[in-house]
Amino acid sequence: MTTVAERSPATTSAETLARSGALLIRAARRDLLIGGEWRPARAGGTITTINPATEMALCAVAAADEGDVDQAVRAARAAFDDGVWSAMPPGERARLLWRIAELIDRDVEILAMLITLDNGKPLTEARGEAASAAEIFRYYSGWPTKLFGETNPANPGMVSMTVREPIGVCALIVPWNGPVASPAWKIAPALACGNTVVLKASEVTPLAALKLGELLLEAGLPAGVVNIVVGTGPVAGAALTSHPMVDKISFTGSTAVGMEIQRVAAATMKRVSLELGGKSACVVFEDADLDNAVTALAAGIFKNQGQLCIAASRMFVHERLHEAFAERLSQFAKAIRLGDPLAAETTMGPLVSKTQYDRVMGYIALGKEGGGSVRAGGDRGPQAQGYFVQPTVFADMDNGMRAVREEIFGPVASLIPFKDEDDVVRQANDTTYGLAAGVFTRDLGRAHRVSRRLKAGSVWVNCYNAVSPMAPFGGFKQSGVGRELGRYGLEAYTEVKTIAIKL
Repeated sequence: MTTVAERSPATTSAETLARSGALLIRAARRDLLIGGEWRPARAGGTITTINPATEMALCAVAAADEGDVDQAVRAARAAFDDGVWSAMPPGERARLLWRIAELIDRDVEILAMLITLDNGKPLTEARGEAASAAEIFRYYSGWPTKLFGETNPANPGMVSMTVREPIGVCALIVPWNGPVASPAWKIAPALACGNTVVLKASEVTPLAALKLGELLLEAGLPAGVVNIVVGTGPVAGAALTSHPMVDKISFTGSTAVGMEIQRVAAATMKRVSLELGGKSACVVFEDADLDNAVTALAAGIFKNQGQLCIAASRMFVHERLHEAFAERLSQFAKAIRLGDPLAAETTMGPLVSKTQYDRVMGYIALGKEGGGSVRAGGDRGPQAQGYFVQPTVFADMDNGMRAVREEIFGPVASLIPFKDEDDVVRQANDTTYGLAAGVFTRDLGRAHRVSRRLKAGSVWVNCYNAVSPMAPFGGFKQSGVGRELGRYGLEAYTEVKTIAIKL
């Protein structure tokens, strides 16, 4: 495995990387991490993970059932109740979180290869994702020593104060589009606050999350503090969210599943935070820097093959600029190199699965049937194998079309012309989602006005996808409940207790 990390990314051929990847897959962890030990599934079940670029099987990993989930939760419960982590001095917890970041940095190439083979994103993007996971752990390593309470003004002869305490056992359920970044977003703040964790990695892309489990143990986390299971939502996910020993659920995924999790969690009043779907409105005014807007929004819709909750999928372009923008974005899309994600020249890989491929192609068909003008793409890739879809640009779309209103989760941009500021704000907010938005203008006053009026958890001005570990991330409306990242992300993993002492 070290040969993968030691090779220069610029000079290693796709063929050599494929051979290294095959060796890496043979050595990859495939069992469940429960109580500090790697175990096969109790019933012997497995799930086969598929390379989306070749449609060939990579390997079979253990498939957790209700019994495996119960063991993982009990291990996390025992570790929490024993205080092996929550009672550890904050400075020591901070040191271990920093050590995890160092180990991720050391094994970026291994993690990136696993991400690419499992998920299909180009290796250059996968390296960026792995590096970002290290930054998340590094950021949250600073927080265990800074989770302060307050002293409150109270009656004479009384001291009233607050303390922040860990919630307990946290069930963390992550999607397939960020195989190592999504676990980091949840594990790092949960650990910083003193909680223990059961992570349900996606059964579609489990390999990088299991490798992360190895690094957590190597860093010195006590047994049971982090447990990792792989399984389907209806089996492992359902068992985890309904388990009576789970105190907190953090889920990233579809709005429909998030609603079901809230319903189930209500029976035991579990704490819940949800990061759900999106249909981002990106507004390009007539005075925008055209080159900057095209470059930023092309990355916003085509990065990770458009498989992002914040994908810049609804592009509202002023009617005076619409044609020029459509032409420029189409040129960008046609220049994208769709192909083997291990090849250095590739700038877009395949979609993650056959299910996702069929979904995206179905929405492209809807866009055509609805009268959208296909300016680029609109078809599957030329590859004989793999779940490749051409980067697609639809112009002259209408905000009422299904292909515009529903989350596609693929490389499909819809351009919608608008007349003025009031018109575009009304259209942009006419959605059940509210995760992210973009505004492109040279008018500072307009930038402030429109940013305030858009109903979205993040609004990026003259840029897009400017996510930072220090800035809170989450959505309005049906895009979620609560926030991740930054100090706000810690609030999801702590309880506030008031202590009043009579003097």
